[in-house]
Amino acid sequence: MTMRVIPSITPLVLVSFLTAAPSASLKQGPKPIDADAHGVGRWVPDVSFETVEGKKGKLSDFKDKKALVVAFTGASCPISKRFAPTLAEIEKTYGQQNVAFLYVDPIAVKGASEDLRKMANAHGFNGPVILDKDESLTRTLGARTTTDTFVLDAARTIIYRGPVDDQYGIGYQLDAPRRSYLREALDAHLSGKPIKSSALWAPGCELDVSSTGNPKQVWTYHNRISRILEANCVECHREGGVGPFALEHYDEAEENAGMIKKVVSEGIMPPWFASTPPAGQHSPWANDRSLCASDKADLLAWIKNGKPEGNPADAPLPIVRKSEWSIGKPDVIFSLPREVKVKATGQMPYVYVRVKTNFLEDRWIQATEVRPTAPEVVHHVLVFASGKDGVKREQAGALAAYVPGNTFVEFPKGVAKKLHAGATLLFQVHYTPTGKATTDRTRIGFRFAKDPPARTVRTLPVANRRISIPANAPNHIETASRYVPPGIVVRAFMPHMHLRGKAFKYELLTQNGKRETLLEVPRYDFNWQLRYELKEPRTLPAGSRIEVTGTFDNSKDNPANPDPSRIVRWGDQSDEEMLIGYVECEFDTTGSPNENEGGKRDLFTQLDKNQDGFLTKNEFTRPALFPLFDSNKDGRVTRKEGTAGMDKLRKRESETRKDRSALRGLLDLFR
Repeated sequence: MTMRVIPSITPLVLVSFLTAAPSASLKQGPKPIDADAHGVGRWVPDVSFETVEGKKGKLSDFKDKKALVVAFTGASCPISKRFAPTLAEIEKTYGQQNVAFLYVDPIAVKGASEDLRKMANAHGFNGPVILDKDESLTRTLGARTTTDTFVLDAARTIIYRGPVDDQYGIGYQLDAPRRSYLREALDAHLSGKPIKSSALWAPGCELDVSSTGNPKQVWTYHNRISRILEANCVECHREGGVGPFALEHYDEAEENAGMIKKVVSEGIMPPWFASTPPAGQHSPWANDRSLCASDKADLLAWIKNGKPEGNPADAPLPIVRKSEWSIGKPDVIFSLPREVKVKATGQMPYVYVRVKTNFLEDRWIQATEVRPTAPEVVHHVLVFASGKDGVKREQAGALAAYVPGNTFVEFPKGVAKKLHAGATLLFQVHYTPTGKATTDRTRIGFRFAKDPPARTVRTLPVANRRISIPANAPNHIETASRYVPPGIVVRAFMPHMHLRGKAFKYELLTQNGKRETLLEVPRYDFNWQLRYELKEPRTLPAGSRIEVTGTFDNSKDNPANPDPSRIVRWGDQSDEEMLIGYVECEFDTTGSPNENEGGKRDLFTQLDKNQDGFLTKNEFTRPALFPLFDSNKDGRVTRKEGTAGMDKLRKRESETRKDRSALRGLLDLFR
């Protein structure tokens, strides 16, 4: 391997690039980066530029376009040159959809202008081509490599940064790209949908940009703060939202600045309670609501500096809500059959309402959303799909859930939840009176997959119904665990406790004794029972188990504690307690552990009440026979162990007629 380092180029330095293919260990392609920390969602100042043809312009020249693509490229980087034909093709396609392109070479070496002009002509670039001699565009956008591409909306907000695609990287090239990230971003933006992969590292020649001559930007409400609030707060704090006040306009943010300062400084808002990842590591959570350090600092500095409004022309594009539903127009909506009267004061018991679906065939749920009509009084909603198998709702897991800030779930293509034909929906609604009597008629909307999915989503509870929390105990610990079914892939976690809940932890215990923290919530808050969704679904090793640990504060120092003088046990009401660690996971649809090839529940599944793919002693029809089947003495029986156990029983000459009768059903159980 040879490496060429370009001598110091002031003020821009190209650190290094590879001129020969590196070893396999150095092959690098696109990889996700933290969107907030790398500028996605930020406003871009109106930077001026001069093209290689000597024409002057500025970014606001493209304000009438649906989007502006700023593509970093150049003739001095071999990886950049490989992407040039693709960029020209993309420009041709999306230029017809009112998308503009701007090409920027960040490396001002001798002869670069002429080389850049030749490359642009050779590939047919139509947009302005710029040699960024003063680094203004490179510094302002925060480009890291010579292959970075940025998509700006009409308000000059960065909505995507990353590679063109994954066809070329460091040390490899493909015949065709597997992912066309830039096209995906443009397609999503033009169709009014969120960009799912909005920030990635683009493999190319690394850039080292000097900070000299980069004056401190003065942030105002319109050019910075409005975007922070829109990305992190307005989902709840809007007209008709679940937040106590709206934050959609300057006067609303200015009026509530004192409260914003308090809750942001103390980490109360935005609501996110997972432990912070170690320094240098990105958050593993797809729905991480925590403010990144720069957003938090800029928001607090804006308040300290007098809350300047700024120029309305720098404001982000207005939010266009095509539907009141976040999942889009549902295929079907089910409402409570009647309005529920919510009193003005005091405590209300949980409301349980059943709603029949009457579907003649099974349906596959692609997205689900719960919407109360009086969100100000609804603390949370759990919706279960009850069947005829007698499985308790805590064991089956919720079909859908609602808490402020966590109102809908949308699964990727090929992944869905099954709703059985004829299922009845059971709504569990917790109302919290606010001082004014009102009524509510909560609804749930489903959007169905068009085709049967490859992966089935199920929610498995890890629960302990035998909890007993002593009076006046400030740090009482309870645990629960369950073995994971074979082939389990975890998508998300949802810890659940009540008013005495203080902290929650999920851990993975493998067969070799290794213990790993999957999720830790050091400050559990009953008011924000959030769903923690992994960016990358994770396959858990066979034979492992998940253990959850809940810490409860039943002392007088817990301001939410209804009565620290009594022992607290399991119960539905918030002045009682629960310990449930819900695990949202997916399985191969064809090999789902709760169904056989005929689609009917077999006896093994019927006995497997907690649906973990194993049988424990208390699930056996004849518990006394359990030791004979549990060959490895690990406290559980697999189908394989069951088959082996039956073979042993057949060989036992001392088997009595009574034993044979009792085991006749078990013979089918393990086939």
